[in-house]
Amino acid sequence: MSYWDMSEMSYSGSLQRRVAASAAQEQPDDPTQWMDDNMLRLAAEPGWSAAWASAVAAGNPDPGRDEAVITDGMILSGVQALLAAP
Repeated sequence: MSYWDMSEMSYSGSLQRRVAASAAQEQPDDPTQWMDDNMLRLAAEPGWSAAWASAVAAGNPDPGRDEAVITDGMILSGVQALLAAP
């Protein structure tokens, strides 16, 4: 896990939009604010940093948009886990 990769993910506009869309399906109360509050926690999810770093190393211009890097399933799983946390 690289803190730099986590930081970069948390500021990726395309990844933020995908997270907000997932949150909107799971939790209708202001999904954009929820995304803002939880983006770094999601970027710390297991496997996200390695997937991001690999995509960047391969020259991917927008890893946050690429569903093969951070999959919709990874996003949904992370969103659901954070919503269920006390």
